[in-house]
Amino acid sequence: MSLLDLFFATLEITLPVFAMVFLGLGLKRLGWIDHAFVTTASQLVFRATMPTLIFLSIIKADLDATLNPGMLGYFALATLASFLLSWGWAILRVPHAERGVYVQGAFRGNCGIVGLALAAGMYGDYGLSAGGLLLGVVILTYNAFSVVVLATYQKGKRTNWRSIAGHILRNPLILAVVVAVPVAALELRLPGWLMTSGQYFASLTLPLALICIGATLSLGSIRASGRLATGASLIKMVSLPLGATLGAWLFGFEGRELGVLFLFFASPTAAASFVMVKAMGGNAALAANIIALTTLLASLTVTGGVFALKVIGWI
Repeated sequence: MSLLDLFFATLEITLPVFAMVFLGLGLKRLGWIDHAFVTTASQLVFRATMPTLIFLSIIKADLDATLNPGMLGYFALATLASFLLSWGWAILRVPHAERGVYVQGAFRGNCGIVGLALAAGMYGDYGLSAGGLLLGVVILTYNAFSVVVLATYQKGKRTNWRSIAGHILRNPLILAVVVAVPVAALELRLPGWLMTSGQYFASLTLPLALICIGATLSLGSIRASGRLATGASLIKMVSLPLGATLGAWLFGFEGRELGVLFLFFASPTAAASFVMVKAMGGNAALAANIIALTTLLASLTVTGGVFALKVIGWI
């Protein structure tokens, strides 16, 4: 396969995902969808369709092939390293009041939607099941580290740790993984009609979630992104994915395992980071700018990263 053919094959994987994001942006500008639709649809995805998608992808998977403790452990360690490196950089370069928002924007990726969609596009059922198992680690580490750094720089409010821990443990995506793993391990079989209905429902997840991401993008915010937003975005989309993926290769990961890890590392900043910043009294405008800028950059950096990994034969 020539380099040009390889590049177009890479676009076949990444373009459908980002096309749906920009479709959401276009539909919002045309007035065909509004804030109320985005709010309702996002809640439907988070509480129902995505847990269903993760549950079905895991119970249909061969756990011997997809449950890789080493992969889960490496992702957790790489996330911790990314978090600490981002925080260290922020201490040196970022004003005190903005450090919490900056660090969260620089390390917290949108693995649950963009990462999972890309993994499914590249590796099909394996990408969905392996990505679903990784999401358990993602949710725990991202939420815990985000709370720590935001609380460190929070003004005038006490952090309710019990409430935060409760929200993490009741997260529908974690519950989906917890329920699905024993069902898959015991090889329990659900009725055919229930599986088919579940697939119909779960198939709403990725297109609806990606459209909602696009609808929340603000071109004005992207144009207004200042030095802090640009710096955090470059760390999130270039420096950390490069270092974490190189580390994964050095640890012996290759092929589809390395591919899924890269796609999760290279996901743009999670929209949930804005919600957490707002709830904890941080600079919500900076958080929104980082989300918008990383989402725009992702169409270039993810495509370029997948292409480069394919050229050198790592995936």
